[in-house]
Amino acid sequence: QFIAYEPVIATLGITNLAGRDVDLHDADGQAWFGFEVTGAEGQLIAPLRVTDEQPPLKIEAGKRVTRKINLTPLYQVHDFGAYHVRAHIYFPDLSKFFYSQTKVFEVTDARPIWQKTVGIPEGNPGPGNVRTYSLLTNRFPDHTSLYVRVEDKDSGIVFATYSLGRILSFDEPQAELDRVNRLYVLHCASPRNWAYSQIGLNGELLAHSSFMETKTRPRLTHASDGEVTVRGGMIETPAVQ
Repeated sequence: QFIAYEPVIATLGITNLAGRDVDLHDADGQAWFGFEVTGAEGQLIAPLRVTDEQPPLKIEAGKRVTRKINLTPLYQVHDFGAYHVRAHIYFPDLSKFFYSQTKVFEVTDARPIWQKTVGIPEGNPGPGNVRTYSLLTNRFPDHTSLYVRVEDKDSGIVFATYSLGRILSFDEPQAELDRVNRLYVLHCASPRNWAYSQIGLNGELLAHSSFMETKTRPRLTHASDGEVTVRGGMIETPAVQ
């Protein structure tokens, strides 16, 4: 299950059982690799753009290779509902297609819990335009996840949607903006453990770290220079750029 605009990563495994080395490459006007994606009603979903050209691939006899491909920028899979996807390989030696098993995934929307629209300051690409930050939660059978979405609602462009990790559903996340309108989020990921994230105007995850609750609970605060810092608690893993 994914939420709308979140990356949908397909992991493709190719095992060579031909008894000899094989070379997979485009031939006969046919790309050697591709996907078939269909919606809940069985309608074929055309690619938004031509799949990134895959370079030729040589697989030795008995070997297995894997590839990870993000379907979200390639296909219109952000409308709510179920999707069926299978990969196909064109084997030019036999002029034949080989198909993977079909996998099913569902796209749903998450529950918005916080939203703020901000301007892009001078010194950044697109000054004067606006961005809308949203925090959303999605409940799974065994946990609840917190998501961030960054979009330009005027143009309808969604720059990023991704999970910031698990969140304890009874504890609201903290969200603050610094003087250049970057977003800072601090949320309780598990008892006494807090996750800290810094998000840029185009959805970049600029930093991510975790804090342990000690005698004091960590909190986001504004410094005198407009920067946002964490007060309280003890850092467990330093911020990773």
